[in-house]
Amino acid sequence: KDRYPDALNATRAAVEEGIVPGGGTALLKASKTLDSIKGDIFDQNVGIDIVRKAIRQPCFAIAKNAGAEGSVIVEKLLGSDADIGYDAYKGEYVNMVQAGIIDPTKVVRTALEKAASVAGLMTTTECMIVEEAKDEPRHMPGGGMGGMGGMGGMGGMDY
Repeated sequence: KDRYPDALNATRAAVEEGIVPGGGTALLKASKTLDSIKGDIFDQNVGIDIVRKAIRQPCFAIAKNAGAEGSVIVEKLLGSDADIGYDAYKGEYVNMVQAGIIDPTKVVRTALEKAASVAGLMTTTECMIVEEAKDEPRHMPGGGMGGMGGMGGMGGMDY
């Protein structure tokens, strides 16, 4: 439904600021830069470590969702060239840019900025209200006619 507008917006963002390897690869490679940064105090080092772990998560999650071992994929990619990433669809390591697996730089940058903003808000807020997740059974799509039930219990049809 929203594929066309999404593609158009992504293209505009890419034209504005360029592209980076997709699939979390750009953030993963950026996390290596944080290894050389040392804070002046303990709290800064904790913050750097939190950011390092957080920006490695997209690549880890993509690999895990594809049925691969996320930590193994992440460690292998950390030791590889800049554009090499994990193609979760094919289950292999590829040059992400050549394979067409890219993200607009603006999208990645904005996501990181917004995440940092929310994290800052959460650490300075004394009270927060969240909605508790409901334990509802997940229904498989397809099969049957939704809302019609089976043969019995057809409410109001019992004569």
